[in-house]
Amino acid sequence: MMEKRQRVILFGDSLILAGVRASLEANPGIETLTLDQPLDGPLEELHRLRPAAVIFDLSAVQLDSLLSLLQQPDLLLIGIDPETHQVLVWSGKKASAEAATDLVNVIPTNSIWRRR
Repeated sequence: MMEKRQRVILFGDSLILAGVRASLEANPGIETLTLDQPLDGPLEELHRLRPAAVIFDLSAVQLDSLLSLLQQPDLLLIGIDPETHQVLVWSGKKASAEAATDLVNVIPTNSIWRRR
């Protein structure tokens, strides 16, 4: 039985995204698709494709055009800044929090998120 592949959308056609795509395609658990259409238009195509993540070049898009995607559960928006080599991650994951202590369950504890 073939393992389910996670769909990752690369939004745009920058050189940095071409390199990211080449790296991701080496992972058999990831399916990559590239969309070159401008983000100023309708985002129905992205909603239809139901990706696990959308990766984009921060210098090439306006973030407000992507924020509606965060309504899709468990979607990650990953912005890459090629000048600073930093990655910004937004999550569409929803959680319930009735008290401030409930927020602890939302904060990632794995090493990738720890402050250096």
